[in-house]
Amino acid sequence: MKTSIATVSISGSLTEKLEAIAAAGYDGIEIFEQDFIAHDGSPRDVGRMVRDHGLDITLFQPFRDFEGLPEPYRTKAFDRAERKFDLMAELGTDLVLYCSSCHPKALGGIDRAADDFAALGERAAARGMRVGYEALAWGRHVNDHRDAWEIVRRADHPNIGLVLDSFHTLARDIDPETIRRIPGDKIFFVQLADAPRIDMDLLYWSRHFRNMPGEGDLDVTAFMRAVMAAGYAGPVSLEIFNDQFRGGSTRGVAEDGYRSLMALMDDVRRTEPGLTLDMPEMPGRVRADGVSFVEFATRGDEAQSLEALLETMGFTKTGTHRNKAVTLWQQGEVRIVVNQETKGHAGATFNTRGTTVCDIGLAVADAGAVTARATALGTEPFAQPIGPGELDIPAIRGLSGSVLHFIDDRSGLADVWDVEFGAGTTPEGAGITRIDHLAQTMSYEDMLSWTLFYTSIFDMRKSPMVDVFDPDGLVRSQVVESPDGALRITLNGADSHRTLAGRFLSETFGASVQHVALATDDIFATAESLAARGFEPLPMPQNYYDDLAARFDIDPALLARMQTLNLLYDETDTGAFFQTYSRAFAGGLFFEILQREPGYAGFGAPNAPFRIAAQKRQRRSKGVPSK
Repeated sequence: MKTSIATVSISGSLTEKLEAIAAAGYDGIEIFEQDFIAHDGSPRDVGRMVRDHGLDITLFQPFRDFEGLPEPYRTKAFDRAERKFDLMAELGTDLVLYCSSCHPKALGGIDRAADDFAALGERAAARGMRVGYEALAWGRHVNDHRDAWEIVRRADHPNIGLVLDSFHTLARDIDPETIRRIPGDKIFFVQLADAPRIDMDLLYWSRHFRNMPGEGDLDVTAFMRAVMAAGYAGPVSLEIFNDQFRGGSTRGVAEDGYRSLMALMDDVRRTEPGLTLDMPEMPGRVRADGVSFVEFATRGDEAQSLEALLETMGFTKTGTHRNKAVTLWQQGEVRIVVNQETKGHAGATFNTRGTTVCDIGLAVADAGAVTARATALGTEPFAQPIGPGELDIPAIRGLSGSVLHFIDDRSGLADVWDVEFGAGTTPEGAGITRIDHLAQTMSYEDMLSWTLFYTSIFDMRKSPMVDVFDPDGLVRSQVVESPDGALRITLNGADSHRTLAGRFLSETFGASVQHVALATDDIFATAESLAARGFEPLPMPQNYYDDLAARFDIDPALLARMQTLNLLYDETDTGAFFQTYSRAFAGGLFFEILQREPGYAGFGAPNAPFRIAAQKRQRRSKGVPSK
């Protein structure tokens, strides 16, 4: 299987694009005409440069407004075709994409279009070229791949074939199963793009909001299953028009695209009976069973403050690392690792960002399978020297250079706490039982990338994106979680440094985790126990509780108790939700303690604006500017 990407999909000059595409592992490119025209080299130079990067030019595109034109436009269209054939010969490619016409003078009629392509096929054959015809979703007369196929079928020329694009089919809700009836050798090329479901003009939607397979809401897997079942054997290519990608990291977007292609085709291979694909083998998505540990890089006074906070939250130090300045704090199933090393990953992280989460340990069904799949999808593995008596725990790089370690029961990795820390009995503490979720903060432009990261490696689903209102801007939030909710991660994208999330990013130089949410089965008992230990919750104003009284039917005595303990509340038709927060520390980190009834699937989103406002008041009370 050959992989390809259209040069229009990523930012940068043509030279920068080729370097990124080659480094990401693609086999070829669709060269977009504008990229070629903007380059200052000759067509032969461009072709040579592409091949010097180890790439093929899989397609030249686009040729617009060809079929169904009256004279003199028809003759001019054939003249343009001959000039493009000249250009393709110098570039060193033999396939060109023709889009269905949007020309205001274009005439309808399947036979008229077929006659034009039959004549074009003769000219293409004389030049050793092939022409692929694509139905644009907004084409004037042809906007359905079934009509495009009928034109190709009637043209009946070996040098005329079909180009299929997942966006053009799925955006119009055309059943992709109809592709199975098309002979595979007449499908000359396949382009892939996903997109969020948005009710808007098709052309505008396509030109600005496409994204990588797996990042949107379209069933690209079903589309590609039908294509492969038809017998298609050509390149699988990405054609993505996205404003965010055009302004993003050239290398990063190229790598995301390759990951999306590999994950997609692995899904197709696993779900289409009898299909064999020439692509690297990889394990399937691995089940994530929750967070095994959260590790903080810290040192000195900041370490003392963190440990003091953990004590007020009911955590107990249960072990010290056999070789390192690292301690283990536990409560229920929660493990917090406090790393005060001056060298290695934790030391470097503290030197850069101060006290921050540097490592997340995930409990998985098979740690080796996770790392094998992640590596096959282009993720960078992580390793550092192993000391005497230490376990070699598989790991990969995560958000902002952080690390994800993987612990399973099958390989003995779950014994790390006894082997390396000599951990004793887990104390009851204040009733905190487990980690409910982690909140990771990033720039908004990185959200699609990290959503793809989690959902392509793990068996996780993504929620619809929601807006969280900060008094000084907007933060977009999306949840990725395992089907049973054992692992939940909220991804929060900040557009502005004025928001609390944006301020956290700037002050910590891009730290990945902003808050850790801890679950309890009785938040009232836990909150009272925390108060007795000296825990200081984030204070909430009287107005908040007056509003709760108006919105919900809460017993006044219960509401008064909630106010005393600074508990926030939400409910849906399926359950109730309580939460409270620590005060921020170390550049904006904080803990959340929550109780969710089994039917409540949310995260208290209606409370976020009030929580953020309270946190900004806390910053101002400390003399820290909030903007």
